[in-house]
Amino acid sequence: MKTYNVGIIGATGMVGQRFSLLLANHPWFNVKVVAASKRSAGKTLKEAIGEKWAMKEPMPENIGSLTVMDAEADVEKIASMVDFVFCAVNMKKEDIKVLEERYAKAECPVISNNSAHRGTEDVPMVVPEINPDHIEIIKSQRERLGTKRGFIAVKSNCSIQSYVPALHPLKKFGLKNVLACTYQAISGAGKTFETWPEMIDNVIPYIGGEEEKSENEPLKVWGKIEGNKIVPATTPNITTQCLRVPSSDGHMAAVFVSFDNKPSKEEILKLWKEFKGVPQELSLPFAPKQFLNYFEEDDRPQTKLDRMVENGMGVSMGRLREDKQYDYKFVCLSHNTLRGAAGGGVLLAELLAAKGYFD
Repeated sequence: MKTYNVGIIGATGMVGQRFSLLLANHPWFNVKVVAASKRSAGKTLKEAIGEKWAMKEPMPENIGSLTVMDAEADVEKIASMVDFVFCAVNMKKEDIKVLEERYAKAECPVISNNSAHRGTEDVPMVVPEINPDHIEIIKSQRERLGTKRGFIAVKSNCSIQSYVPALHPLKKFGLKNVLACTYQAISGAGKTFETWPEMIDNVIPYIGGEEEKSENEPLKVWGKIEGNKIVPATTPNITTQCLRVPSSDGHMAAVFVSFDNKPSKEEILKLWKEFKGVPQELSLPFAPKQFLNYFEEDDRPQTKLDRMVENGMGVSMGRLREDKQYDYKFVCLSHNTLRGAAGGGVLLAELLAAKGYFD
């Protein structure tokens, strides 16, 4: 596989920091550019982040020594230095839309962790194991943008990556109604216990905008390309509640599901165990060998014990049992800044690279 020069836009934030760790020794992607706000520009990344480094692992020296560029003022220059960029900026939604389109129109593909373009009809929102075919909409997007290479592709919200992968293999039975209650780590808000001491010994039953995303984004992921846009699916009927809980990393979900044709428990477990997607078939570097992992123990998965399954890129399930109101209920867990954020972005970029979208 050929190698590509890449940039991290929003490199000083928590997801940007995670990108730095994941990309420091990536076999295909070489980080040549880091960019952030103008107040960080001109400093080394290590200087710009200072004591705000939020990762447990130390900052990679080869990336920490790079001089931070201005994410907004240096678009053309950055585009000339890299083959594509990862974007994880902390800006207003409309400003992010404009910025990402500027990079795309500068013929620099954008792999975005942001939510700004998730609703854009010709922007693929991809969980690589679930809807890899959606990248085919990039042709239509390029026609709209007037670009040859440039485009935007996004990863989905971190919360849906705990339970949508578990539901996906069960679609053959006709998913009818889904209730998902998510219990989301503080890193999803870009926080640590040091920066958010109010979360210690606390649960907050509200995360702004999260329930709308959790109910709508799965339908786009399960949608299909029609002409020059992605048309969302109309089923299943999904309702969610999203709570912030005092864990550092890892989003858990309690899921209740009913079917048009109720499967047996044995059928569900077999589908979960055997499920593989395109990333596994292509042996992409960040693809988990076992995407869906079921725990037989009654008290698993646990956030602290199991969020790093498959290097944080696997999804864990447990407690599958029949329900009095729905057909089944179970619990899911995924690592929100790995599978749910930066790791999912890297895996999406690997898929796009393998399919020739950066050439």
